[in-house]
Amino acid sequence: MRNPQLNAQGELQHLLTIEGLPAAIIRQILDTAEPFVSIAEREVKKVPLLRGKSIFNLFFENSTRTRTTFEIAAKRLSADVINLNVGASSTAKGETLLDTVNNLSAMLADMFVVRHAQSGAAHLIAQHVAPHIHVINAGDGRHAHPTQGLLDMFTIRHYKGDFTRLVVAIVGDVLHSRVARSQIHALTTLGVPELRVIAPKTLLPTAVERLGVRVFHDLAQGLRGADVVIMLRLQSERMRGALLPSAQEYFKHYGLTPERLEVANPDVIVMHPGPMNRGVEIDSAVADGSHSVILPQVTFGIAVRMAVMAILAGN
Repeated sequence: MRNPQLNAQGELQHLLTIEGLPAAIIRQILDTAEPFVSIAEREVKKVPLLRGKSIFNLFFENSTRTRTTFEIAAKRLSADVINLNVGASSTAKGETLLDTVNNLSAMLADMFVVRHAQSGAAHLIAQHVAPHIHVINAGDGRHAHPTQGLLDMFTIRHYKGDFTRLVVAIVGDVLHSRVARSQIHALTTLGVPELRVIAPKTLLPTAVERLGVRVFHDLAQGLRGADVVIMLRLQSERMRGALLPSAQEYFKHYGLTPERLEVANPDVIVMHPGPMNRGVEIDSAVADGSHSVILPQVTFGIAVRMAVMAILAGN
C-alpha cells in the first residue's frame, strides 16, 4: 500500500507523520534545513522560493509558538500567509472541517498547516484536497507532531552528528505526548541504538516497548550514560483522572535537576519541546544551564519548517 504522504514518484506530497517516513526523506529535510539556519543572520531574512504561494495556517487548537514559527518560516520563503483561528469562527457556527477546507481551497490555497485536537484530522484533509495542495500536520490529538520531531532530530544531529552511536532518553508524559511518538519514530528510523523512555507507569502507553524503546521507571537508572535527554511537558490539559498525585510529587521523582543530570554523559544535551513547566518537569538551573539546547531548538524549528514547505512546494 502506498504511503499517503508520498506521491507516485516517492517524493513528499504531505507531511502528516514521521511513522513510515523513509530515512532518506528525513535526511533530505534535515539537509535542506541546513542552509536555511543562516538566513536568520542576514539583513534581509528572505528567499523567494515560495513567492506567489498562499499558505493557510489552520489552527483549530491554540498554539502560539508553533503557529508563529510556521508563519515566520513561510514569510522567510516569501509566501503569502493567512492565519485562521478556526475554532473561534466557522466550526463554532456548525461548519464541518472539510467544508472549511473546501472553502479555503476555492480561495486558491497552495498549502494548509493544520493543528487539530482530533487525531487524524490532517490525514482526512490530505485525502480530500486537490493534488496540487499540500498538507502539513502541526499536531493532531495524541497522534503526531512531525515538524517538532524533525526539528528535534536536526538539533541532535547539529550537536551530536552520528545517530548510530547515541543513547537517547525521553522523560515524562509519553502517554499524552504526540511529540514523543514523533521523536520515537524518527530516532528509530535514523538508527539510534538505545532509546529509553522514563516515566511512571501511569504516563506510559500500553506495550510501549513495541516501539523499540527500553522502559525505565527510575530516573537515575534511565539517565545513566545518556547522550541526549529530552524532557516532555506534563500534559495537564490532556489528562483525564488521577494519573499523578500532584505536580510537586512528579518533580520529586521525575524533575530534572543538575544533581540528577550528573549520571548522564559529561557532554549530554538537554532538550524540551516547550512550553516548559519550570519546577515540574525541569529545574530552572538545567533549563538555563550549559547542557540546555532548548532555545536553539526554537531557532532550528524555523529552518526545518522552511525546509518542509520548500520541499513540498517543489514536488
